[in-house]
Amino acid sequence: MKAVTVTGDVPLWRESFESLGTPLEGGFAMKLRILVADDHEIVRRGLCALLQKQEGWEVCGEASDGREAIEMAKKLKPDVVILDIGMPHLNGLDTTRQLLQYDPQFKIIVLTITDADDIIRDALDAGARGFVLKSDAARDLVSAVEALQSKRMFFTPRVNDLVLRGFLDKGHAISRNEAPNLPTLTGREREVTQLLAEGKSSKEVASMLNLSTKTVETHRSNIMRKLGLHSIRDLVVYAIKNNIIQIQMPPQPTTASILA
Repeated sequence: MKAVTVTGDVPLWRESFESLGTPLEGGFAMKLRILVADDHEIVRRGLCALLQKQEGWEVCGEASDGREAIEMAKKLKPDVVILDIGMPHLNGLDTTRQLLQYDPQFKIIVLTITDADDIIRDALDAGARGFVLKSDAARDLVSAVEALQSKRMFFTPRVNDLVLRGFLDKGHAISRNEAPNLPTLTGREREVTQLLAEGKSSKEVASMLNLSTKTVETHRSNIMRKLGLHSIRDLVVYAIKNNIIQIQMPPQPTTASILA
């Protein structure tokens, strides 16, 4: 099944013009510049190879975590940013939020290993314009980049179906078993939460965020108080449930592999 592009509020003449390719300047076609961020080097290399096969496209930068992606995006000003959701240090969702807060013109595609309802909702709420499953990247990623360049959004069929049914409206719960509303963490608190949940010490967090250890400890206390948590274990569970960190499970063995 093919993924679906959703046209935004763009004049038809402009869509037709932009669909012809990258703009011209001085008679020469400008390259489409793409930043790719994924913490798995093998995956990142595969994505880059796929994208650079397209005529007029270039990968202008590669990042292995969210913080590096933000620094590179600010410096390189790519036309499209592709972010893995489950990156260390700063996940793809919070990276998306920070990039769009810095410059709302960034065009962002998120990559994920799952299209679970809460992941879809969080990605779109963060401001992502494209949503591609890693398992479908070879088929869908090029189309997703082309869609964003034509001022369209790009959804998998499942995401498109959910949107059309209105399940992703802000404030509208997808699940019938709706979780109780918890206090909202600030952007900085989410950063600290992710790093602590990844096993960083307060001193390490302070170094990464250019803060004092005392400030990090204050953030940690405020986070625990806000969320009613009592231990780092509780914080890790919260981070997993709220897509601040992701745990990738090993594939289940098949019958053939067991018998081999």
